[in-house]
Amino acid sequence: MLFWEALASVLIGLVIAYGALQRLPRRLPARRLVLSTGPAAALLGALLTHTVLGSGHTAPVLIVALGFAAALLSLLIRPARTRRQRSVPA
Repeated sequence: MLFWEALASVLIGLVIAYGALQRLPRRLPARRLVLSTGPAAALLGALLTHTVLGSGHTAPVLIVALGFAAALLSLLIRPARTRRQRSVPA
């Protein structure tokens, strides 16, 4: 069962990362970084949850995987630049 939870969590992470890239393309760093952070974060969240809860709790494991992926991807988002914000020469 752990294999299927891990596979599902990696797929969830990929979907979240791809969605973030489609929604916020200019505010995220390199595409490779985003597409690797999502699945890695989801897998970490799933493994931690599986370790704490044990087997037989697939739904909570996948929900936490989704949360981990979203949380870590949100850390990659850069602030939006407005027209008033200009780079100051050094």
